[in-house]
Amino acid sequence: MIDPTEPPELQIERQAKIIEALITRAERGHGVGRSAYSLFQSAIALQGAVWEKTRDLEQALDTLGRASSELELAHRLQERMQKTLADAMMAVEGGFALFSEERLLVCNDRFRRLLPDVSPLIAPGLGFDEYLSAVAASKFVRPPTPSEAGRAAKPRDRRFANQIMALKNDRWFQISCRQTGSGNIAVLQTEITDVVRRNRREKNQLIDRQAHMLQATFDYMPLGICTFSAEGDLLVRNGRFGELLGIPLSLMKKGTGFRRIVEHVQRFEALQPEDGAAGIAAWSKAVRRGEVVQERFRRPDRVSLDVQIHALPDNGFIVTVTDVTAETEAAEERQRINQILERRVRERTAELTELNRQLRIRAAEQARTEEALREAMEAAEAAHRSKTRFLAAASHDLLQPINAAKLYISTLRETVGGRRASDRVERLARSFSSIESLLHALLDISRLDTAGAEFNVGDFCIDGLLRAVEEDFAPLAAEKGIVLTVVPSSAWVRSDQRYLGRCVQNLVANAIQYTDTGRVLVGCRRVEGGLRIDVCDTGIGISDADLGRIFNEFTRVSDARSASCMGLGLSIVERACRHLGHEIGVRSVPGRGSVFSITVDRALGGAVPRVTTGGDETAPPGGLDLIVFVVENDPDVLHAMTEKLDAWGASALGTSSTDGALALMEEIGTAPDVIIADFRLDGDDTGVAAIRALRAASGTDIPAIIVTADHSGELNQLGAEIGFSVLTKPVQLARLRALIDWKTRRSAA
Repeated sequence: MIDPTEPPELQIERQAKIIEALITRAERGHGVGRSAYSLFQSAIALQGAVWEKTRDLEQALDTLGRASSELELAHRLQERMQKTLADAMMAVEGGFALFSEERLLVCNDRFRRLLPDVSPLIAPGLGFDEYLSAVAASKFVRPPTPSEAGRAAKPRDRRFANQIMALKNDRWFQISCRQTGSGNIAVLQTEITDVVRRNRREKNQLIDRQAHMLQATFDYMPLGICTFSAEGDLLVRNGRFGELLGIPLSLMKKGTGFRRIVEHVQRFEALQPEDGAAGIAAWSKAVRRGEVVQERFRRPDRVSLDVQIHALPDNGFIVTVTDVTAETEAAEERQRINQILERRVRERTAELTELNRQLRIRAAEQARTEEALREAMEAAEAAHRSKTRFLAAASHDLLQPINAAKLYISTLRETVGGRRASDRVERLARSFSSIESLLHALLDISRLDTAGAEFNVGDFCIDGLLRAVEEDFAPLAAEKGIVLTVVPSSAWVRSDQRYLGRCVQNLVANAIQYTDTGRVLVGCRRVEGGLRIDVCDTGIGISDADLGRIFNEFTRVSDARSASCMGLGLSIVERACRHLGHEIGVRSVPGRGSVFSITVDRALGGAVPRVTTGGDETAPPGGLDLIVFVVENDPDVLHAMTEKLDAWGASALGTSSTDGALALMEEIGTAPDVIIADFRLDGDDTGVAAIRALRAASGTDIPAIIVTADHSGELNQLGAEIGFSVLTKPVQLARLRALIDWKTRRSAA
C-alpha cells in the first residue's frame, strides 16, 4: 500500500490515512454486539490488528524518518549545487542561461547585461523564442553585410545552433544553443572579439602579402597589366603597363580613373590604331556592355601593341598590353614573302603557260614526227618483208648454181685424169666452197638481224653435233697438217640444233684458219646449271687490242696472214648466241693460242639419236642399184644430180614437176626406190607435193629426201610428220650417198 520509492511526505500522508481508517473501523465494531464472547473476539481481533498496525506505524515512522533525513540531505545538496552553479555561472567568462521547458530558469549577470535594451526582459520565466526575437530586434546588434549574410548558414534546429553576432561597437559574440539530455536548453554567449580582430589582422596581412606577391608577379611580367574597379579606378598595375603606353607615373597611382588614362593617351597620340581598330574611345562602351575588347595599335616608334580588356567578377576589368612587334614584323615578313611567292607563282604560271604552248606545238610536231616514223616503220617493215622474200628467193636461187657446180666438180674429180687437171678441179672446188661459206654467212647474218628470226629450240644430245663437226672439218684439218680432236659427249642440251651447230662450226673453222701447226681440240665441260663447249687451238692467238672487236663483221686479227677468211664467222656466233641466250667466252695468249667457249643450258637426257641426216654419212662401197626419181626445176642442178647418181650406179630419172614425176612413174610402170626432190618448184608446186602424189599413186611409203635452201624449222617438223629427210643446199655428197643407202636399206627391211 505504501511505495518506498515515493517521497517521504507522500508516504507519511498515506500512513496517517491508514491509521485513521483502522481506528474508525474499531470504533464501529464495538457498537455491533455486546456479548462477552463477541466482545472478547473483537478485543482479540482488535488487539492483533492494533499490534499489526502498530508495527506498520513503527515501520512507517522509521521510513518517514529516513525520508526526512534524505530530504534534508537532498535540500542541502541542492543548496550546495545551486551555490556551486551560481559560482560556476559567475566564473564563466561569457553569458550563460538555462532554459527549462522553454522558460528561463537561471542566468548570470553577463548574460543579462550583454544588450542593454534586452536586459529588462531577462528574468526567470522568459520564453526562449521571446529571448531570440528580442536579441534579433536589438538596436545594439549590427545588421550583417550582404557578403556576411550570404556566408551565414541558417541552423536547421535552433536548439543546436551557433550564431555569430556583431555589435555596433565592433564587438563580436558567438551565441551557442544546446539542448541537454533532460530537455533543458543551455545558452552560452562567448565574446570572440579578439579572435575576430586577430583573424582580421591575419587576413589583412595575408591580403597584403598576396598583393605584394601579385604586384611582384605583375612587375616581372613582360606584358603590361592594370586592374580597375567597377567605378573605373586603378587598383593594381605593373611598371610595364606605363612603359608600353607611355603613361607618366603621376597617372599610374592607385585610384586614377580609367578615363584620365585614356584621355592622356589620346591627347599625346601615343597609340595609332591599325587598320580595322575601333580606337580607344570605344573601349569604355564596350567594357560596360561586358564585351571583350581586343585591339592592335602601333606606337610612333613602330612598336606594335596588342591591347585586351576583360571584365572581372566584381564588375571591374583588367587591361593587358602585349608587345607584339616581333609577331607583327614576322607577319609582315610572311606577307612580303607571300607577295613575292605570289609574284613568282604568276611568273612561273606564265612561264608554264608558255611552256605548255610550246609543248603543245612540240606535241603536234612529235605527232607529225610519229606519223612520219610510223609511215617509215611501215615502209621499213615492207622493206623487211621484201628483204625476207628476197633472201628466201636468193638463198634458193644463189645456192642452186653452187649446188650444181659442186655436183659437176664431184663428177669431174672422178672422171678427169692428169695431175694438172686434178689440181685445177681441187682449186675450183675450194673456190666454190669459199663462195658457199661466204653466202651462208651472209644469209645467216641477214636472218639473225631480222626481228622475227625463227629458232627451233629443243632438247637434243650434243654428241651428234660434235660428230658432224668432226666429219666436216677433219679433211680440212688434215690438209693443213693440224690434228683435230673432238671429244665425244653424251650430255643433253637445250638450244636450236642448227644454229648451235653453225656456231661450233664457225669456231672450229676459225681455229683451223688461224692455226698453222699444232692441234684444235673440241670438248664439253659441265658447269653450274649448264654445259660449256670449248674450242681450243694452238694458233697465233689474239691481242688485247683485238679482243674487243673480233665479234664485229668483216674483222680479222691484225697479224692474220690468210686472205680467204672474210671475218663473218664470229659475228654470226655472237648474233646467234645473243638470240638464244647463250654466254660466249674467249681467252687468248698471243703466240700460244685461243680458247672460245659457248655455255648452253643442260636438259634431261634421253635415248641417243642418230645423226641429223638419218643414217651413216660414210658412203658405202659398191654401186647404187636403185631407181631414183630426181624432181628439180633447175635444169643444171637436175642434170648434175642425175649424172652423179648415174656415176654411183643408180638409175636416175629426172623431172621438173609433180605431174612429170607421176607421168614418169606411169611410163616405167613401177614406183621408184627413193625420191630426191627440191622443195621449191615452179609456181605453187613443191617437192612435198610430189612426194605425197607419188606415194598416193603407188600406194607405198616411198623413201624421200628434200633438198632445199630453206632453213626454217617448219620444214623439218613437216618432214618428221610426213616421213622425209631434209638436206640443205649445197648438198654434201657424202651425206647424200649415206642417207640414200640408209633410207633404202631401212625400207627394204
